[in-house]
Amino acid sequence: MADRSAGDGRTAGTVTGAAGAESTAELGRRVLRLRTERGFTQRQLAEPAYTAAYVSTLEAGKVRPSEAALRHLADRLGVSYEELTTGRSPRDATRLRAALTDARRALATGAAEDATGLFEEVRDEAERLGFAEERSAALLGLGDCALETGELTLARDHFEDVERLLAGEPLPRRIPAIRGRAVAHLLAGELRYSCYLLESAIDELNASGLHDPYALLLLYTAAIAPYMDMGAHARAVRAAELALALAPSVDDPGLIARMHRGVARTLIAEGRTAEADASLAKAQELYEQLRIHTDLAHCHWMRGYVHAQDGNLERAERELRTARDMLASKRAALFTVQVEVELADVLRRRGRTAEAEALLLPLLARSPAPEPVDAPGPVETPEPATAPGAAPEPMTAPGGPGATADEAGLTAERGAVHAGGAHRLLGLIADERGDVEAAEEHYCAALSLLERTGAAGDLADLCRLLGDLLRREGRLEAAMDAYRTGLGHRAAPGTTTLGPAPAEPPM
Repeated sequence: MADRSAGDGRTAGTVTGAAGAESTAELGRRVLRLRTERGFTQRQLAEPAYTAAYVSTLEAGKVRPSEAALRHLADRLGVSYEELTTGRSPRDATRLRAALTDARRALATGAAEDATGLFEEVRDEAERLGFAEERSAALLGLGDCALETGELTLARDHFEDVERLLAGEPLPRRIPAIRGRAVAHLLAGELRYSCYLLESAIDELNASGLHDPYALLLLYTAAIAPYMDMGAHARAVRAAELALALAPSVDDPGLIARMHRGVARTLIAEGRTAEADASLAKAQELYEQLRIHTDLAHCHWMRGYVHAQDGNLERAERELRTARDMLASKRAALFTVQVEVELADVLRRRGRTAEAEALLLPLLARSPAPEPVDAPGPVETPEPATAPGAAPEPMTAPGGPGATADEAGLTAERGAVHAGGAHRLLGLIADERGDVEAAEEHYCAALSLLERTGAAGDLADLCRLLGDLLRREGRLEAAMDAYRTGLGHRAAPGTTTLGPAPAEPPM
């Protein structure tokens, strides 16, 4: 029997370098642990192919064993080659993957709070076992749960943890976390930063030649909502076109459904409501098959918006109420109140202003009121209109049926675009009943909120309303300032403050 204490003549040898020493030392400790658990001596483990001295040297972390040596040791220890070399037990990996599936199912069909507990269990167990892949998947799930519950800062923290954990992995692996972080910033009203994150990732993917269709589809569908809210209509349309072109390369019904939902927003803005409704119907069918309740609710939400734009207010109200009830049953507080703002708009247009006001006031009751402004100032970055009140394209949802205003209300940091929309509607209601002071107060509060977000179309419409009010009151100079500001927001169709559009992938 040859003495292979210095290696088996192929790849074994003395380890050099800190990284190599650390991994070899870890492997040696693993062999020692498994041998001790099974009651083997070093000679019993080594024979017949190796010596006790070789096993002793390996366990001390002084040599890097060859593949042949590792397969011999794995066979003697009764474990797989993968488990011996990586520390990953196939049984543990399978168990954690099953637990992740259960957590995802709970998030899709139940309440985010229930799914959170399941994801936390997987995260903690994966961390104990040193399973980085399963831990990152659990953290990603926790980020999605936090989006649902409206805990946007917590969501960003989870997504950033995923990015750090996968820092050494190819960019496509990190794209779901980058997208999640961008959605969290979007929901917080930070539209430009959301666009920046998405466009930077698109550019990096295309510049590096990593034209991963799944990753690109995730990014393009996520970019449609902030583009639309910022008034960058041309970019939104192009993102939708690229998403449609990429869709046949992706075998993921949930992602394809989300793509249809995003594309519908660009069709709505172009007045192509029948096509938008057809796209939403496709998305709804896919979500019904998958039973992804939050996303299905968003389809009803968008269809309600389509019907409202088309003037079919009765059907719009029905769809929006369905969406609200579905989101409330999921305890999705933030998205629920956003839908209620749009429902209030439909109720006001149907002449039911008392119902609309009763729906809106609690949403802002405990929200810190922005400082009102007497007249809008000049705008540095003009941008075009977007569909008023269009809902952001989120990943999933937040809260509970019995949520307080603190938990479910709209603020500058949480649902800022819809908070501005709620003040705008309350201003319209006050204006219609002749309460000029209240109308101006709400318009100015809305203006303060929306100026922080860059929601150009909503800002332009709001400046028109405020200008009309001031003009009727004889305050002509202030009215002119408001009109000029509104025109400024509409002066440059299709632009943002982000510079050139991101590079496009080869199609």
